[in-house]
Formats: sequence, structure tokens, C-alpha cells
Amino acid sequence: MEENLNQDLGVLIQRRYEELAELKQKGIESFAYSYDVTSDSENIKSNFNEEEKRIVKIAGRIMAIRRMGKASFTHIQDHTGRIQIYLKKDDLGESYDVFKLLDIGDIIGVEGYVFKTKTGEISVHTNNLTLLAKSLRPLPIAKETTDESGNKVIHDQFSDKELRYRQRYIDLVVNPDVREVFTKRSKIISSMRKFLDYYEFLEVETPILQPLYGGASARPFTTYHNTLDTTLYLRIADELYLKRLIIGGFKGVYEISKDFRNEGMDKMHNPEFTMMELYVPYKDYEWMMSFVEKMISSICLEVFETVKFNFEDNIINFTPPWKRISLVDTLNEKIGTDILTTSIDELKKISKKFNIDVEKIENKAKLIDELFSFTVQKEIIQPAFVKDYPLDLSPLAKKHRSKEGLVERFEGFVSGREICNAFSELNDPIDQKKRFDEQMKMREAGDEEAQQIDEDFLKALEYGMPPSAGLGVGIDRLVMLLTNQSSIRDVIFFPQMKPESKS
Repeated sequence: MEENLNQDLGVLIQRRYEELAELKQKGIESFAYSYDVTSDSENIKSNFNEEEKRIVKIAGRIMAIRRMGKASFTHIQDHTGRIQIYLKKDDLGESYDVFKLLDIGDIIGVEGYVFKTKTGEISVHTNNLTLLAKSLRPLPIAKETTDESGNKVIHDQFSDKELRYRQRYIDLVVNPDVREVFTKRSKIISSMRKFLDYYEFLEVETPILQPLYGGASARPFTTYHNTLDTTLYLRIADELYLKRLIIGGFKGVYEISKDFRNEGMDKMHNPEFTMMELYVPYKDYEWMMSFVEKMISSICLEVFETVKFNFEDNIINFTPPWKRISLVDTLNEKIGTDILTTSIDELKKISKKFNIDVEKIENKAKLIDELFSFTVQKEIIQPAFVKDYPLDLSPLAKKHRSKEGLVERFEGFVSGREICNAFSELNDPIDQKKRFDEQMKMREAGDEEAQQIDEDFLKALEYGMPPSAGLGVGIDRLVMLLTNQSSIRDVIFFPQMKPESKS
């Protein structure tokens, strides 16, 4: 069956190459240099006036053709949508014969006047037609028919998820709703940037290639610099460099950037992802909670004009204030014991009741984190901050001012998903050195994600860093929530994919 499909595709491609050759014989340029576009489909429709014979020049991709002898209709698609084009042999002369050699997928420029057909469709009556790019491969355009029961049946739909991710360029052409998701993504990031700029925080850039990775617990991607004769790492987080800038005296700094973690891939994880990290001096994690809920609700209102969103059968309401949840108290209630005083062996027994694989977990803090993920986290549907984490889980966060064994840290959760992480930042270089030493012991015991000692960062801390609040927001996950997408691959233009089989 697949072989027959490939043969059919080969025949269609061959026919298009033959059309291209015929166009060349006629002296028609099939791949233009430019075209002076004066309008778009949305503008033409929204500004239509029957009393005005408006002349426009519009360009787009042919998405449908209906030939009727000496007249034809076609629909072209530009960045704003689709519009019908009317072509008549008496108006176009030899150009109409050229149109006969065009296919769905070809990109054309059209000059003409706007009118409304007898069926009421706003269209462009073509006086001049220009071929801008010949499509040599057929688009997977869906065809719609009606069965005997009157139900609509869609054929040849480009719906295979993996193929859509691999050929995103086709996905964007034939699935306009996908383009809308990415348009919203861009607007969300722009709105976030505008919000941060309003508070006069400085947008900065820090190194992607780093001699020492840090700022998170993750495995890095490794590369090599020939001239320097040294190993470098793609950053896993921006944190330690941004804190150096706070030490340098800025009012507040943020970066919206790609981070890279050499980890597994699933609906929530891609090895290359987008983060916004923010650091503000003289603030703490309580201040940051209020700031985050204010920022995200502001983005919702600016981009979507609402704070309520449909996501996986729930109505999510981002209106502040969000609920504050104690990690320890909530988890204690869930599992029926005090997680801070219960031994790791006893916690492992409890964990097995929740089908948690505990064999490779030797650190109590990580076991607590797993317990939280399997019990409490999935039940958090409305936006909430889970606060006050075990010290061993957060080597860069400040010790809690009143709760022994905890740090001042929160994570924001929506619909069971983490969207942000924040600390009252550790600014004591002596305490930080002890934390790094503990992390190194964990590395030596086999924890590949434990953090390394960054001597230069410790040196910077010794010069004095003001009390500060830090925040990381997962842009991809936020976009997923606001655009109702269940997989991170649906909000990344070109997600990482397994290599295609050559067999």
C-alpha cells in the first residue's frame, strides 16, 4: 500500500516538473525575485465597500482551484487567511493559459479590484497574474465529502503527529490553527517582555557555551572548542551568570533564552526549551509570588482579553491571588507521616504504595520530591504556589527564616504542571560553599544531575550579593496552558525528534 502511495506521489511530482519545463519554454519566470504586495486577505475583507472599486495587489499560496472553461476561481492563502480570486480569460489573455499550468501549492501574485460574488463572497477580480514560486511537491490538502447519512468525511488530512513535527513547514501551510498557536506564543513572549521592561528590569544575554554548567540539577550537552583546547557545555540554566550581574549592581536583570538539558523526551520535556529567568535585588520569594501572579494575569488580559482558559476539560482561572500551599504540610497529610522526621527507608515503603520506583533513589530529598509528584502535584488544577522545600533539593536557595530543614522556595503549578520555580536567593558564600560540597558528594555517589562547585561564582558572592529574589518561568509550558496544547512539541516550531529509520 505504502509503495503504491509513493508511486502515485512520484507521478504527481513528475507532472509538476513537466509543467515547470513548459513554463520555461513559454518564457515564464517560475521563481520571482519580489512582488509589491499592497494588502492582505484580512484587510480586504474587513475594509470591503461595495461603493468603491478598490484596486489591490495580494500574494499567497493557491489552496483550491475550480476551473470553468474561460473563467476560474481559486482560493489563495496568505499570512492572515484565505480569499477567493476570480480569473477570466478575456481579462488575462495569455496569462490565463499560464494559469492552466498552475497547481495547488503554487504561490502567485494577483492584481485586481475587490468585489462581491452573487453568493456573497468577497473576492478579487484579477487583471494581472504573476507566478511567484512553483510548488514541485503536492500539498496534503484535506478533501471533504458527505456520506449517505449526511456526515462530513475528511480525506487525505495531514494529521500524522510525527510527520507534522518533522515537516512543520507543511503543517503550518495546511493547518491554519497551528499558525495561530505560534502567533499567540510570540505575543505571549512580547507581553512578558513588555511587563518586565515596565518595571525597568534590564534584558541581558549570558553565555550559551559555558566552561562550567550550573544553576539547575540536570545533565548537560558537551562540546569541544578547538582553539581553546577545552571542553564546553551548553547551558542548563542562566542563574549563576545572572546573579553575577546582580552583584554588579543592576536594579534587576532578566533573560529570555534557550536552555539545553540532556534528558529524556516526553509531552512535557524537550532537550532544547525556552526559559525566562529574572533576578531582583532586595526582594524575597513572598514578593516574587505576588509578582508572578500579577505578570501572568497581565499577559492573559493583554493577549487573550481573559484570565479564564479551557485546558484539558477544566476552566483555569489565573485571577490573583493564587492559592499558597505548604509542600510539607500537604504531603504529610497525604501520606500520613512527617516527611522531615521519617527515615528514608520508611519513606521508600510508603512510596511503593504509590507505584514509585525507589531503587535508584538514595537521596531523601529527591524521594520527597517524587512523592509530591505522584500524590499532590497531579491534583493541583487551579494556579497555585507550592512553597518551602527541603534544603537538599535546593542548593541555591536561602534557608527558611523560621522552618528548620527547609528553604524559601516556591514552584507554580497549573493543571498538575510546573510552570515556574523561584527562590529567596542564597547570598551567603560560606553556606553556598557547603551546599556545593554536599552536591559534589552526591555526584561522587553517582548522582549525575548534582551540581558542581563553581569557584568563580563563589568568588563573586564573596564580594557581596544583596538579598534577592530569583525566578524561572518555562515559556513552553506557559504557552501550552494558554493555547490548550497537551504536548510541548505542539508549541515548539521544530521539536527534537528521533532519527528517521532508513529501512
